[in-house]
Amino acid sequence: MTDVDAAEEWLDSWVAQVDARAQSAVELSRQVAGASGSAEARGGAIRVTVGSSGQVESLDLDDRVRAMSGSELAREILQVIRRAQVDLSSKVIEHVRATVGEDSEAGRAVVHSFASRFPEPDPPVER
Repeated sequence: MTDVDAAEEWLDSWVAQVDARAQSAVELSRQVAGASGSAEARGGAIRVTVGSSGQVESLDLDDRVRAMSGSELAREILQVIRRAQVDLSSKVIEHVRATVGEDSEAGRAVVHSFASRFPEPDPPVER
């Protein structure tokens, strides 16, 4: 094998690795775009689903919430939204692991983005 052949082989291998990484990044993007997170409270009386950017896609309340004050209901809804966003974040991390890996530059960037936007909520304050 000549030096030229070895260089061509190395270049072909490098191009194949770049192509594989690009395909993994595209797959991650597709999976993240379709991701959602969900959470509930009060035995399912409050249910929230958030979309891939953390926006509320559905909010379901059943009649059991009528016993709550307006401020208590608002607090509960906000907590459930935050938990749904954390659920979304954990699902995105799983997608990162399955595609580009958490150790890749793209993986670290995606994980950091979701972790900083949707941190674990503080525990509820007893009143």
